[in-house]
Amino acid sequence: MPGPYAFGRHEPASHTIIHVSDPHFLAGGARLGGRYDVEDSFSRTLEAIRGIHPSPAAIVLTGDLTDLGEPDAYRRLRAAIEPVADEMGAPVVWVAGNHDERPALRRELLGGPATEEPVTGVWDLDGLRLIALDTSVPGWHHGDLDAQQLAWLAEQLESPAPHGTLLAMHHPPLPSHLPLFDILELRHQDELAAVIRGSDVRGILAGHLHYSASGSFAGVPVSVSSATCYTMDVSRPAAEVNGMDAAQAFQLVHVYPDTITHTVVPVVEAESGDYFSEEWLDAMARLSPEERLEAFSRKPTR
Repeated sequence: MPGPYAFGRHEPASHTIIHVSDPHFLAGGARLGGRYDVEDSFSRTLEAIRGIHPSPAAIVLTGDLTDLGEPDAYRRLRAAIEPVADEMGAPVVWVAGNHDERPALRRELLGGPATEEPVTGVWDLDGLRLIALDTSVPGWHHGDLDAQQLAWLAEQLESPAPHGTLLAMHHPPLPSHLPLFDILELRHQDELAAVIRGSDVRGILAGHLHYSASGSFAGVPVSVSSATCYTMDVSRPAAEVNGMDAAQAFQLVHVYPDTITHTVVPVVEAESGDYFSEEWLDAMARLSPEERLEAFSRKPTR
């Protein structure tokens, strides 16, 4: 893995996070809807993750880990990702989604009691605080945050973290342009906004939509990672959008002192141009800033 290199005004990111969402695993490796080979697409996602960064601060999966909450589906997902996470030395952050079942998730992924308690947690990633919220509602597909979980979040945010805080949740606090998606949106958003406004929360990671999206909520940037199982074909008119077995992606999150970037990483098999290499980057690194501008920025004369 080349780098880190810093040729411009920004130093390398202090933290890199892999943000994955909506794998929708099924027991026995069954295809989702009898059509989508979710384990194959997730395997290709893991191969991409292996090559993109050798030691991310965390791998965050923002919900709908399984499609039906089956214990075997959780076991299969855990068996797929844990060897990659161990190889990278990165913790896996499991976030519950509306297709998940809290008891099975807790037992199979967290090794805890099979209860209906919200699946929440706090991670200190070398000074960057990551808080997982549980927006799932047992028996329903819309999202919600009750008063008890909001009070818990407020307590966590009382003291700022050295590098600030990221929230990870399934249902994004954003509107969707697709008809009827508002039925499945997150409830009590005003109450959530009151908790995080003015805090050290620097970003919100979410899923649920099956397409990449971004916006802001209570002054905080929100980034929605597309799904690894199937995605929504948003190239069609809004009323005709349906799922497709294409454009699966995850996100690469870079945390800098003054900003956070979210890069959509498509999971595709395609040839790329052989323009840049580690050797080329090393050669550029040996040049002075003025020499690099001359070698790479100046347009050729005609």
